[in-house]
Amino acid sequence: MNYSTLTHLECGMCGARYDADQLINLSPCCARPLLPRYDLALAARTFTREALRGRAPSLWRYAELLPVRDPANVIDLGEGWTPLLHAKRLGAQIGCANTFIKDESLNPTGSFKARGQAVAVSRARELGATAVAVPSAGNAAGAMAAYAAAAGLEAHVFMPADVPHSFRAECAALGAHVTLVDGLINDCAAKVREGAAAHGWFDLSTLREPYRVEGKKTMGFELAEQFGWRLPDVIIYPTGGGTGLVGMWKAFDELEAMELIGPERPRMVSVQAEGCAPIVRAFEAGEEHAPLWQGATTVADGLRVPVAVGDFLILRAVRASGGTALAVSDAAMLAHTNLMGATTGVFGAPEGGACLAAQVRLLEQGWIAPDETVVLFNTGTGLKYAHLWA
Repeated sequence: MNYSTLTHLECGMCGARYDADQLINLSPCCARPLLPRYDLALAARTFTREALRGRAPSLWRYAELLPVRDPANVIDLGEGWTPLLHAKRLGAQIGCANTFIKDESLNPTGSFKARGQAVAVSRARELGATAVAVPSAGNAAGAMAAYAAAAGLEAHVFMPADVPHSFRAECAALGAHVTLVDGLINDCAAKVREGAAAHGWFDLSTLREPYRVEGKKTMGFELAEQFGWRLPDVIIYPTGGGTGLVGMWKAFDELEAMELIGPERPRMVSVQAEGCAPIVRAFEAGEEHAPLWQGATTVADGLRVPVAVGDFLILRAVRASGGTALAVSDAAMLAHTNLMGATTGVFGAPEGGACLAAQVRLLEQGWIAPDETVVLFNTGTGLKYAHLWA
């Protein structure tokens, strides 16, 4: 069994160091996300291309660069190692032959949120948490409820009152305490912080604790392996809280430090909804932070995130990669979700359709060349959004 080489936590804003073996949310110095750091030289001894070939097809194959110290604390429901599908018919239709879909809908609870919550809940249990809480527009809540149930932890979920019934039903069936809030996910987050202060729950909000990003970064590790240790030219990612984009960028840095890949990086594309696009607005304005988006609205619940505590990390990754940020309409999302389904057999969430809509626009603009390799992230199953097709 391979073990974590976790050394400390680092403030994502100023670089201040903190002890990793404590239940902690944002950095005390800047009130910004804390990023786990590892002994990469030590990890490199066992985290090799050859060793990985013989490991189980799970995100826990990357144990050296994950934070759980004792394997007995790992909660594994089969998350990770999702398919990377070469979408040949789709690529031919849109004029980009090397189009691939990373299909995260095959994770437990039907979305990529399983990755982050598997690691975060496992680590929270290891550090002594007995109750966890999360604000969510849907998939993160279901994933947290599942892993908390498997871990024997009390789970509290706060969701917007207008969230689709499928998300609420999932959380209830998994034993979570569900509270509906009149407002958006940031209003739910305020309720979580109140409950955490009053009852001692550990807050598992996006990037407000250090370890969901570690689960999400495994998407980057998998892409490197699945492409034979060469990264694609472009990654198109639907961005709400942005944990996956931040995580993959971190993963690429770790892989390069261990000499598993070179310095080349994909251009990272952040896709948002026209009705909720704080990252796009900040990117276009050249800003480091993305102010609250007023009146956020979109059919893609995962994109209805009007403010992100990790905004600066998202924007840094997009800019450092030579990438871009753009917003698409709800109508375009749904149309391209249908196009994806009809040409690939993947019934994606509207967030996945948003990525395809963005790719088509960037191809039309010449920002993506027809011969480039492009990865679209389908972050969840369309079954949870079946009401949109009713």
